[in-house]
Amino acid sequence: MNDPRDTQDSGTPGAPVRSGIPEHGRIPKYYAVKTRLETLLDELGEGGSLPTERDLAARFGVARETVRQAVRELLIQGRVRRKGRGTVVAGPKLEQPLSLVSYTEGVRRQGKVPGRSLIGLDRMPAGAELAQQLGIGQTDPVWHLERVLLADDERVGLESTYVSVDRFPHLERDFNPDSSFYAFLRDQLGVRFAAAEERIETVLATPREALLIGTPPALPMLLLNRVSRDTDGRPVERVRSLYRGDRFSFTTHLSGA
Repeated sequence: MNDPRDTQDSGTPGAPVRSGIPEHGRIPKYYAVKTRLETLLDELGEGGSLPTERDLAARFGVARETVRQAVRELLIQGRVRRKGRGTVVAGPKLEQPLSLVSYTEGVRRQGKVPGRSLIGLDRMPAGAELAQQLGIGQTDPVWHLERVLLADDERVGLESTYVSVDRFPHLERDFNPDSSFYAFLRDQLGVRFAAAEERIETVLATPREALLIGTPPALPMLLLNRVSRDTDGRPVERVRSLYRGDRFSFTTHLSGA
């Protein structure tokens, strides 16, 4: 005989088993409200405005804090986003490929307009870690290029790029910080990327990072650390990219040996 709880399974591919219902069958109130809110989001469509917490609490017969917790989870998942003093239905997450393409190319493939806002372009000594990653001396200077990542003018991430000053001595003069750094290296300097080592982890933004990206400090972030190499095997750049976990997912292609 089938377990009656199985009737609440979602038919959506990739949905959680039993839609997140514990084996004992007792569902927290906030989760029940969240499930009903997800149905409401589908009805409202992208950009639709959610009713106020007070109205939702009255509709579902729960406390406002229960509604608040359900909405917080939907914010973290990227199903909704803040707009002014209200909350609206968010669009689908941006899918960034794990490959040797720039942020600009990845965003354009999804019909969005990529952009960057310059925080700073500074010279600094490499130090031990950067020197090892870039194959230079510890006291050799590096450029630190820090920019906020944009998609359709929405702040979605923060990117720090480090390159050797000796290899790229006129970066502050020749590079437009609003443009793609990969395109600049390829088209103006003839640099071709051939390989990269990349590590991905989940972190919380620092207060400074959260302020720059425009998110609450408690929002999970996806952190990518990459060292890219050219066709001669020389390190070109070390990049630290912080992406909003509610707005980004990453994809890659796998094949058998």
